[in-house]
Amino acid sequence: MEIVNVRIDSRLIHGQVAAMWTGVLKATRIMVIDNMVVKNEMMKRMLKMACPGGLKLSILNTETASENIKSKYPEDRIFVIVKQPETLLELVQFGFPLEEVTVGNINSTRGSRQIRKTICVTPQDEEVFHTLAAKGIKLTAQMVPTEEKTDLMKLL
Repeated sequence: MEIVNVRIDSRLIHGQVAAMWTGVLKATRIMVIDNMVVKNEMMKRMLKMACPGGLKLSILNTETASENIKSKYPEDRIFVIVKQPETLLELVQFGFPLEEVTVGNINSTRGSRQIRKTICVTPQDEEVFHTLAAKGIKLTAQMVPTEEKTDLMKLL
């Protein structure tokens, strides 16, 4: 098992993920980790339809994902996608192995500020990013694979 990328993208699986990222990463499995999506049957059906053919898809909560990553997917190249930074902090608390995170898209919400064209952060998001960085996790901003990575912490 190899985690080929961990990405924050509010849209989860969409055109850029399906058409660009999975190919560049040579992913064999997309793992969507979200405690709310896992309970929403309609969202799960939509994600299954959006997942490119030939790729396996797991839609899990943080606790199950942290357990499964230890031994369940020995042959897979896993592309992890979460909607929000808080999910990553919860994963780390469950022992999920995180070394680097790519931030692609975080939607604007009340109280957020735009730090990049596709990234809006709330004070809570910033706090989470600082906590993750303090744990030695590298945080980069990158919308598409052809775009150069930017150190997210320099944008905060």
